[in-house]
Amino acid sequence: MQDQPFIKRTILVVEDDAHIGVVLTIMLERHGFCVVLATDGEAARHLIDNRMQLPSLVLLDIQLPYADGYETIRRMRSREGWRSVPVVILSARNGEKDVERAFELGADDYVTKPFRPCELMARIRRLVKKEVQVT
Repeated sequence: MQDQPFIKRTILVVEDDAHIGVVLTIMLERHGFCVVLATDGEAARHLIDNRMQLPSLVLLDIQLPYADGYETIRRMRSREGWRSVPVVILSARNGEKDVERAFELGADDYVTKPFRPCELMARIRRLVKKEVQVT
């Protein structure tokens, strides 16, 4: 059996709060992930429509300028390759309707802000591991 080359997993972070974006980037890079940061819904749309390589996971805020997280996840789930990319919603919105809507649109998990870094990493690792096992 031939050794497989190490491929760094990429996470698309869609977050408009600059401070949280930096914190997530540092945290994820320390855990061995490559991070692509989109700071609003329009930037996320551009990446969804034009990015050749799919990320291993998307970390998505709901309250975003130009196109909210609901519209963003709807767009992702309408694209052939993006349908299977795990999505974790990371939002300050914690209402039952918000969580229900996110799952109905295809989110795989929902974490509320403020988040606990260890818990968020455990959820991300679970979904990335699951994605690796499926492919």
